[in-house]
Amino acid sequence: MEKFPTATFASTSVVKSASGLTVTGNFTLHGVTKPIVLEVEGPSGPIIGMDKKPHSGFSATTTISRSAFGIGAKFPEALVGDEVKLTIEVDVAKQ
Repeated sequence: MEKFPTATFASTSVVKSASGLTVTGNFTLHGVTKPIVLEVEGPSGPIIGMDKKPHSGFSATTTISRSAFGIGAKFPEALVGDEVKLTIEVDVAKQ
């Protein structure tokens, strides 16, 4: 983890879908960048937060292949599955 302490995502397109949004972009993990698609549900709310500002929530999911990002190559798929589901929860507040 010292060599690759963060993961990043940069969106390239956002399209409204029947259930929310479809966000396409470039995901960098372990020094490898690959295109991914996030299925986004939301917004939920708005609700008034403890800071007295309106908040809305979004939830995004996708599934990636750990081997495509060079992670865990020494572990066979029989021990550790290759597919990893990512879930991202976001809370936004009106400023």
